[in-house]
Amino acid sequence: MAGNRDRFSTFSTATRLKQLGERTAAHVYRSQSRRQVRRSRLTGRAALLVLVLCTLVVALAYPMRQYVSQRSEIAEQQRAATTARERLERLRDEKARWQDDAYAEQQARKHLHYLRPGETGYIMKDPGAGGPEPRRTGQAGSDRPWYSNVWDGVDKADRPGD
Repeated sequence: MAGNRDRFSTFSTATRLKQLGERTAAHVYRSQSRRQVRRSRLTGRAALLVLVLCTLVVALAYPMRQYVSQRSEIAEQQRAATTARERLERLRDEKARWQDDAYAEQQARKHLHYLRPGETGYIMKDPGAGGPEPRRTGQAGSDRPWYSNVWDGVDKADRPGD
């Protein structure tokens, strides 16, 4: 009887294990099929959403780029217009100053060293200013006639080495 009992208990345990394995496999299969159904439904929706988003990005990319570049160009043109207005105002002010005879006389005296009749003009040279090099010729520039200085300047400009 003990051998018979082992056979039934083994059969019974084996049968139970088999049934338990079949139930577990069925449960796993059902849950996998439910996931696959959900995944396929979500995958289709996700693909459609991605397709719509990509279409929007492609459709809006060029106009947005144009918009941004045009806005920067407009800002640049506004800066240029502001600069031109400021320059125009400065030039108008300068023109108004030049209409005044006293200002014109002051500038002529300052830059061209003009003198009124009877005035004596002095030009002071700063020895430490490092002005032009002394001439190599024996004559100083002020001792020579002006046309000699002009011709020397033309000769220097004509030489490529200087």
